[in-house]
Amino acid sequence: MKKKILIIEDDASIAELQKDYLEVANFEVIVCANGLEGLRTLQENEFDLLILDIMLPGMDGLEILRIMKEDKDIPVLLVSAKKEEIDKIKGLSLGADDYITKPFSPGELVARVKTHLENYERLKHRFSEGAKKGNSMIIRGLKIEKDSRRVFVSGQEVSLAHKEFGLLLYLAQNPNRVFGREELFERVWGLEAMGDSATVTVHIARVREKIEIDPSNPQYVETVWGAGYRFRV
Repeated sequence: MKKKILIIEDDASIAELQKDYLEVANFEVIVCANGLEGLRTLQENEFDLLILDIMLPGMDGLEILRIMKEDKDIPVLLVSAKKEEIDKIKGLSLGADDYITKPFSPGELVARVKTHLENYERLKHRFSEGAKKGNSMIIRGLKIEKDSRRVFVSGQEVSLAHKEFGLLLYLAQNPNRVFGREELFERVWGLEAMGDSATVTVHIARVREKIEIDPSNPQYVETVWGAGYRFRV
């Protein structure tokens, strides 16, 4: 079965180019030209991945991302002509998985889409295997249920986005080992040299906000200055 992708992009020429290349790569593609139509289409249908422009008529991409993350858990690739770092950080903080700036190579877009989908399927398989084994981890009041992808802090459930959970789980499964940003980006995102490893920093901050009592003095996910991050046990 073909993977189904939604493109929300108001520039018709760019959207058509994206659609053509993705269809050649054997994806099923739906295109929406404004934010409100895109959000409605996303809510009423099932998609495997979303390619989302930030600057849209009707409703901007960041607002769509904020709303969709309440009940959708699919990879999101943000697209924008704007190069300001703040747009990237906002999008990643809201749960986007990756960020690509116009103009870009259609081939690069297809490569990133394939990688995100493959990584997403790999993580789902890992979680389902954990479910068969009934695996869960409990570390000083933090409980990670690999089967249901649920996280509890002192008995209270906290909600983590797809990549946030994947990052936390990977670190927790490799306790006390220091990982650099680039290595975590490759292991969790599966993107090797593509993308921006600064994404890891944003996601680490989001995870800390949700699981740490004092995010500025983390007890679980520590920064090892000049080296990277580790999960302390």
